[in-house]
Amino acid sequence: MTLHPRPTGGAARPWAFPAPERGALPNGLTVLRAHRPGQQVIAVEINLTAPLEAEPRDLEGVATIMARGLSEGTDRHTAEEFAAELERCGATLDTFADHVGVRVSLEVPASRLEGALRLVADALRAPAFPEHEIERLVANRLDEIPHELANPGRRAAMTLYSTLFPEESRLSRPRQGTAETVRDIDAKAVRDFYRAHLRPASATAVIVGDLTGIDLDAVLKETLGAWSGTAAEPVRPAPVEVRDSPRVVIVHRPDAVQTQMLIARVGPDRHDPVWPAHRLGVYCLGGTLTSRLDRVLREEKGYTYGVRASSHVLRSSAAGDGFSLLGIRGSVATDVTGPALADLWQVLRTLAAEGLTEEERDAAVQFLVGVAPLSFETASAVAGALADQVEEELPDDYQANLYTRLAETGTVEATAAVVRAFPPDGLVTVLVGDAKQIADPVRELGIGEVEVIGA
Repeated sequence: MTLHPRPTGGAARPWAFPAPERGALPNGLTVLRAHRPGQQVIAVEINLTAPLEAEPRDLEGVATIMARGLSEGTDRHTAEEFAAELERCGATLDTFADHVGVRVSLEVPASRLEGALRLVADALRAPAFPEHEIERLVANRLDEIPHELANPGRRAAMTLYSTLFPEESRLSRPRQGTAETVRDIDAKAVRDFYRAHLRPASATAVIVGDLTGIDLDAVLKETLGAWSGTAAEPVRPAPVEVRDSPRVVIVHRPDAVQTQMLIARVGPDRHDPVWPAHRLGVYCLGGTLTSRLDRVLREEKGYTYGVRASSHVLRSSAAGDGFSLLGIRGSVATDVTGPALADLWQVLRTLAAEGLTEEERDAAVQFLVGVAPLSFETASAVAGALADQVEEELPDDYQANLYTRLAETGTVEATAAVVRAFPPDGLVTVLVGDAKQIADPVRELGIGEVEVIGA
């Protein structure tokens, strides 16, 4: 028998986050492109400057309806024809509105890029917003709202935002509007919002994939380059007052067998020099199954299936006035809500007193840096990260430099960042559960004044 030698691994190839090439079309639209050989499914992300803060107060949710309505017909295709053409291209198209603006996401085989981009360009250039389609989208949105209110996680998030931010701030109210505001949205309101805010001069297109054999300049000229319009008046975000003094808000859900927990405060955005240390420290606290919170609450105590700590950027700008939402979330059985919170606070106090260990820091760096090539294996992942950088006014090489900075961050810096992120005496806690069973045990913890709503 002839045995072939066992294959041996080759030398590891260096990896770096793709550096995009930046340019612009004559109509003012900014273009970032990244050639990724072998990625035959091309990803396109288009950032549109139409922030939720620009919505009329009595029509909040109009940005979401407008975003959903972009693909519901143009001056060339009905909604049905548009969907059929998109399907012929083998493409997927998604749109959504968030606080920073509207995002259009396209994935399409490289061979069909021009046809799909032509459809997207039509949707941006001349959306029809037919009345019957807008009425349908409004009805769909109204149907979604009761389900969101019934979801403990969503209800906790809504309550947290209304607790952290004053009532006059757009951040305090649901991102996609309430039943009262959505109900009054019509086709005229959608068209007015579109005309006021969607312009090529304030938009950015990110294109990532294998561009071999594609004359991208010509394709863009014939598609997105046909979109015209003068620059829109910029929407300047109003200063935000954050009400993050320690307190507990319990949303009463009678007979709930679980309590949904959301513990949060406001912290830095990615422009802050401390961000690499912050990301490292938060990961050590609650970023994975082996983090401190899970080790205590899930493995040792058996209170939960999992607790996670994370950061979500809410506002970001190069001017340095950005901020993010720092949160710890999970669910526990109703009868152990008090003990679970007590142990969670003990984890935070121990962290503040003793700091992270070298082993925790090393494991976190190894994972965050080591998993990066896999995280950005697809064109869509790269395009999404680049589009996020555009929205947050970060430099094009931010992601490429982040992993070097993570690897250079020490245990002391990571500890200081995570303790600053989650100080035991400075957190807002939202609990969605049976107030009759959990309110008294929570009061005994002394983690903040307790308010019960919905009882």
